[in-house]
Amino acid sequence: MFDFLSTYDDPTFLGAFWMTVKLTVFSAIGSLIWGTLLAAMRVSPVPLMRGFGTVYVNIVRNIPLTVIIVFTSLGLADIFRVTMGAGNDVKLAAFRLAILGFVAYTAAFVCEAVRSGINTVPVGQAEAARAIGLSFTQVLGLIVLPQAFRAVIGPLANVLIALTKNTTVAAAIGVAEAAYLMKGMIEKEAQTLLIGAVFAFGFVVLTLPTGLILGWLSKRLAVKR
Repeated sequence: MFDFLSTYDDPTFLGAFWMTVKLTVFSAIGSLIWGTLLAAMRVSPVPLMRGFGTVYVNIVRNIPLTVIIVFTSLGLADIFRVTMGAGNDVKLAAFRLAILGFVAYTAAFVCEAVRSGINTVPVGQAEAARAIGLSFTQVLGLIVLPQAFRAVIGPLANVLIALTKNTTVAAAIGVAEAAYLMKGMIEKEAQTLLIGAVFAFGFVVLTLPTGLILGWLSKRLAVKR
């Protein structure tokens, strides 16, 4: 019944899900860094930085992810010859460009999650820190962000789960992840429902433990007020 899982060599079933995991991990790290910087811009006392953060988030959140991913391939790679250091390796270039697209998109949602956490920190703490001579960057990095991250573990977990499922869009530019393999199997096999069920189960295995673990951490590390 499950012979179709072993009839494909490029990629294999486990190899395709491993590609999904790599896309998720690298995109999550990049999104957390860029999203945190955007959140810092949105609460910055500098009007230009606040404006850039606001415009970026509002524009990117309203663009379909597929459009962003296709743009990174057709726009950056085909028109501007951006290969992200992959040289002539087309598969590696597609992988890195997909990560770039996921980071650009997901960071907007990370930004809003982190900004909501920043808003939970009492204003008096920041004012007291500024009163003893700390700069905006020091206040943000030493006092505000540590508390903000503890407050938004739950929302960030939801963003991570959504990112894991969104990696299926990378199939649109030929990245050999799970959805790419599933599409190929469905085109060549008659067991459409079974194939869909197997891949759906694979994504449940990836996302369910993530939600449970991060949900437990959210309760464990919640800031008591």
